[in-house]
Amino acid sequence: MRTGDLILVVNAGSSSLKFSVFAVAADPAKPDELAEGQVEGFGRAPRMTTKVRGAAAATRDLPPSSVRDFDDAIPIAGEWLRQHFAEGQIAAVGHRVVHGGPKFSAPVLLDTTILAEIGRLVPLAPLHQPHSIDCIRAITRWRADVPQVVCFDTAFHRTHNKLADLYALPLALYEAGVRRYGFHGTSYEYIASVLPAVAPEIAAGRVIVAHLGNGASVCAMRAGVSVDSSMGFSALDGLVMGTRPGQLDPGVLLYLIGQCHKSAAELEHLLYFESGLKGLSGGTSDMRALLSSSEPNAQLAIDAFVLRAAKEIAALAATLGGLDGLVFTAGIGENSTEIRARILESCRWLGVEVDPAANGRGAARISTPASRVSAWIVPTHEDLMIARHVVGVIRGLGAPGRQA
Repeated sequence: MRTGDLILVVNAGSSSLKFSVFAVAADPAKPDELAEGQVEGFGRAPRMTTKVRGAAAATRDLPPSSVRDFDDAIPIAGEWLRQHFAEGQIAAVGHRVVHGGPKFSAPVLLDTTILAEIGRLVPLAPLHQPHSIDCIRAITRWRADVPQVVCFDTAFHRTHNKLADLYALPLALYEAGVRRYGFHGTSYEYIASVLPAVAPEIAAGRVIVAHLGNGASVCAMRAGVSVDSSMGFSALDGLVMGTRPGQLDPGVLLYLIGQCHKSAAELEHLLYFESGLKGLSGGTSDMRALLSSSEPNAQLAIDAFVLRAAKEIAALAATLGGLDGLVFTAGIGENSTEIRARILESCRWLGVEVDPAANGRGAARISTPASRVSAWIVPTHEDLMIARHVVGVIRGLGAPGRQA
């Protein structure tokens, strides 16, 4: 891989393909982002949105029958790449894959064995993993000559000790893979990588990072290494999310099965698509809409979001044995002054004092100089983290996946 070669980073959704284009730089830790885009609305009303650095975003509708799946979407994105870059320069493709199971603790170069392993993890992430597999196969059909690197959202958390990942179930289930995995790892890894430059006074200490978006979680780090996370076996656990409930008594599920006669498919739909902020508010999962609403249930949903976040932060502070810094990232964490302020107020007892002016203008540090625990806003960049890994793996700098 040479300086100037292009890396295509893709993120497969249920009916969308997001992508970013990076150029390999002399410093492998600093790939240069050139463009981003998305093909969405598979099978319905497809459209493509793209943005080249330094230019305005462009959106165009696509013929209704032109994009049914990734096999259609990827060549359309490829044609756009040909128009703006030399497609032959594409040296590698990087994928975000949600679940790496207990085995994968680092990015890996894709081959048929690795793809089969990813397929065996579908039951652990049934709503995410199949789309990643379909996208990988479609890119192989599109450009079989281009190497593909897979980055797992769970990999960053494979540094946990056994106790952090253990459920109080028969140990045979733990050995079979029923354990806490943690997610949003690519985001947390990026934050850990930039903290020494952004907030050097806490980078080597005890830090909790709150990744707050439609999907939300918190991660406890010690010296940039994941110690524990609010998410567990699946991406349903922990915080209240846009459409997912977060922490839930398993007895609720037994009741819904036994007394309400819910099927597995109905429960899956309820937990992934109808709960969280949407379920509590009775309408929307969009935090911006909830904050501007005067409806009592909108306020209820916000209150639940803040309370659960504060409780999980407190729990992870106990795991760390104290706290040096609290970091907010992702869509809500980076952009919502009010949500940050409310969570920080709930965490005042931990020793954090918010600076309202700094929080209001979205400064990097949003705690007062006298605050014993500092608070920060650090924008995440998962695609850049993936691009870094692609360069490392292709140049032989990255370690292969290993048994955790």
